[in-house]
Amino acid sequence: MKRNSTLNGLILLLAILTGLSSCTDNCEKTRVYRTTVAFQIGREQLKAGIQNAAPQEIENPGKIYAIGNFLLINEVKKGLHIIDNTNPSSPQNVAFFKIPGVIDMAVKGNILYTDNYTDLVAFDISDVKNIKEVGRKNNMFVNGMVDGISWYYDPYSKIITDYAWKTVTEKVKTGCGEGSTVWPGGGVYYDTGFFNGSNGTNGSAAGTNGQGGSMARFTIYQDYLYAATQSDLLVFDIKNQQKPDSISKVNLGWGIETIFPYQDKLFIGSNTGMHIFDNSNPAKPVRTSIFQHVRACDPVVVEGNKAYVTMRTGICGVAPNRMDVVDVSNLSSPQLIKSYEMENPHGLAINNANLMVCEGQFGLKSFNAANASDITLNQHIKNIDAFDVIPVSNTLLIMIGKDGLYQYDYSDPKNLKLLSHIKVKSI
Repeated sequence: MKRNSTLNGLILLLAILTGLSSCTDNCEKTRVYRTTVAFQIGREQLKAGIQNAAPQEIENPGKIYAIGNFLLINEVKKGLHIIDNTNPSSPQNVAFFKIPGVIDMAVKGNILYTDNYTDLVAFDISDVKNIKEVGRKNNMFVNGMVDGISWYYDPYSKIITDYAWKTVTEKVKTGCGEGSTVWPGGGVYYDTGFFNGSNGTNGSAAGTNGQGGSMARFTIYQDYLYAATQSDLLVFDIKNQQKPDSISKVNLGWGIETIFPYQDKLFIGSNTGMHIFDNSNPAKPVRTSIFQHVRACDPVVVEGNKAYVTMRTGICGVAPNRMDVVDVSNLSSPQLIKSYEMENPHGLAINNANLMVCEGQFGLKSFNAANASDITLNQHIKNIDAFDVIPVSNTLLIMIGKDGLYQYDYSDPKNLKLLSHIKVKSI
């Protein structure tokens, strides 16, 4: 009897050990992660890569630009989506224009200006389905113009080294019962749930100057194009629109992010402060002062004698998430009026004291800014991603985020009404 009991115990123990071994050998887990892959582009490929193409789904939206009845949406470093917005309730994706390395854009009349990695390029957009290059200035942008991961240009070999994001899905052997689904390794984070759920017409975008958002690095004033690189303010004479002429460069120090024109002034956002320029002579803007703040990402908009500056934590710094309202009635001595706590502010816009702030993953907020010392919340639209926003008119608001293009009727700032949403392509 004792022998049988011992034998049964050994058999049970062997079964347990066999089961554990089988679990250890056979258990698998799917890991999904993003990493970067380097690739190179020669100068001869810059121009060759520019092509008119059929409409494409939005995958990685960047900045947005309004021009007449059209919207331009940057597909980061790949090209521009062209949207016929004649009816904001039913926008039509009519074309895609491939431009390698494109991040920023501005329009004057019939001419679109963009970056093409190192070069400034002018395009005739009289026919949005047949856009043509008409002018180019080589080697204007040699440090990259991308927030976050940038590209590098070697002036000796004339080779550009850039980086593309790649999503990798793989199955790996794991021990049964392994608890964590997130594993840091090799500088990237693995997470099985990270990527879950979170018809054409001919037309012209010509005849008027366009409107960019608060995150723009390109802007136009009169006959001059201004480009804010990571360290400089570049000024281009565009009297001959098809042949932009570089005329000056103002060094601003590292960490320059955005440029916002207001009347005869330029307001430039940086990691460490807001640079204010007197632009009464647009060929030679003169810096009058700097409103300094702790290190943070920093777009700015202006209305009247008030500037609104958002700051957020992230790659730019570790400052608290907030918005500063600054009195700029004296350009030489800007004064802080009041700071307001925010969640993760990105781009913003103001029109007739109606202030809109994009809060990234926390959505879009509408404020009453009639009293700078007592700005009050009108509405908070949640469950959307908000990057930048443009008030196209007194009633139409366009907003871009990681999850696509949104358009709102904001005639009642306390009750923004969604008109349309163009979603990004599902990954």
